[in-house]
Amino acid sequence: MSKLKIGVIISSTRPTRFGEVPAKWILNKANERPEIAAELIDLRDFNLPFFDEAASNAWMPSQNPEAVRWQNKISEFDGFIFVVAEYNRAITGALKNAIDQAYVNWNKKAFGAVGYGTVGAARAIENLRTIGIELQMVSTRSAVHIAGADFFAVHPLGQQNKPMSEIEGSIGNSANDMLDQLVWWAEAAKAAREEENLVSAAAE
Repeated sequence: MSKLKIGVIISSTRPTRFGEVPAKWILNKANERPEIAAELIDLRDFNLPFFDEAASNAWMPSQNPEAVRWQNKISEFDGFIFVVAEYNRAITGALKNAIDQAYVNWNKKAFGAVGYGTVGAARAIENLRTIGIELQMVSTRSAVHIAGADFFAVHPLGQQNKPMSEIEGSIGNSANDMLDQLVWWAEAAKAAREEENLVSAAAE
C-alpha cells in the first residue's frame, strides 16, 4: 500500500507566530511513521482573498486562481494535521478562511490537531471538529494540547525558549495516540474513496 499523504497545516500567518515550531515537531514525528509521508502546508504561501466567490465549490467552480491553487493542493492529501492557535475560543481567521475556500477537496478525509496556548487550544480544536463535520471529515479522538507550563517552557513569552524535546514527556503519548488514530482513519477513508471511484467509473 502506498504511503498516506498527510498535510501539516500551520494555522497562523502572523509575523510573530509560534506555530511553525510545533508544526515542524509533529511533521518530524509523522514522517517517522512508515505509513506516512507528511508535508508542511504554510498558509503564508497562499495569497488567499477573504472568501468572495459566488458560492462554495460544492456548487460551482471557484474563479479566483489562488483559491483554485489552494483547492488543488488540498486535493493532494489523504489527511491533515492542523496546528492550531486559539483566538477568542476559536480557530484563527486565516484558517477559517482557508477552510472556506474549499469544500469537496476536504471531503471524506481524516484529520488530527496540535494546539498550543494557555489551555492548549482545546476550545479551538473543538471548534475545528464541528467545522470538520460539515466538511464530511473525520477527526481523531486524541489531539496534542501544548498548555500551561509546557507552553511557556517552549514559547518565547515564557522566556525559556526550550526545544520541543524538553516537553516530550508531557505530550509525546498524546501525539502517538493521535497519529495512530490518524493512520487508521486515513487508511479507512482512502480505501472507501478508492472503492467509490471504482464503482462510479464502472457505472459510466
